[in-house]
Amino acid sequence: MSKPDVVVAAGAVVVRRGRKKEREVLLVHRPKYDDWSFPKGKAEPGEHVTATAVREVAEETGVEIRLGRPLVPQMYAVSGGRTKIVHYWVGRVLGSDDLSTYQPNDEVDQLAWVPVAKAPSRLSYLDDIATLEHFLEIPQRTSTLVIVRHGRARKRTNWKGDDRQRPLTEVGQLQAQAIVPVLHAYGVTRVVTSPSRRCADTVRPYAADSVLPVEEWPGLSEEETDGPGIDDLLDRALRAKESVAICSHRPVLPHMLEHLGLGEEPLAPSEMVVCHHRGGRIVATERHLVR
Repeated sequence: MSKPDVVVAAGAVVVRRGRKKEREVLLVHRPKYDDWSFPKGKAEPGEHVTATAVREVAEETGVEIRLGRPLVPQMYAVSGGRTKIVHYWVGRVLGSDDLSTYQPNDEVDQLAWVPVAKAPSRLSYLDDIATLEHFLEIPQRTSTLVIVRHGRARKRTNWKGDDRQRPLTEVGQLQAQAIVPVLHAYGVTRVVTSPSRRCADTVRPYAADSVLPVEEWPGLSEEETDGPGIDDLLDRALRAKESVAICSHRPVLPHMLEHLGLGEEPLAPSEMVVCHHRGGRIVATERHLVR
């Protein structure tokens, strides 16, 4: 089987406050290339890039992270005439940032928390320095609001019962499972959904995996859409410091996105708009579709 023309990888600019309260970023040394760079690695088959970033940082450094705002991807040529795309995010440490127990290996033999001001002289590549500069444009921590369209559901014309009970198809159920690692990557701690079965069942696997309650909110449904209530829900989510996921329907989503000031195209089943915000203001967005 031929190799793909594009190699997809992901990583993160992992940041913390050091002992002197200055920002530090986590760098790794690879003995194979004798270089210093940000932790990153190739996506596994079928793996979403957000999950790749979290997994690769953990494997290369032992530090568990959740993703903040996206950074500009890097793109460059690799062997075999292929192109490599590396997706980057700001990484927030979850738990311990201690590197003392890390065991050096053939891939990464040294780790270091490096002050941001000194990182450019340590980094081996200009692309990484540009990624660091992009991080510095908005260095403050952000929170995340994820707007989710429910997974693929049974067609209305083939469903004779109450439309609120119309279920996901087998594809939709797989999409609901595929959403789990994406919401994990952003550290979602609150799950709100339309009570309609197809919406609740889209986010229920993540809530169960994370031991979170599913908040069913009638105003997010097609039948009881509450525009002012939705606006208030979104405004409160933008003021919160926790990461929130809200699942609703295709006819309701345009109102939600318009209130957020986003000129987004219609979302496909299981597609998400990820809003990174600070102080009630959205500073970056991204879209992800799981299949």
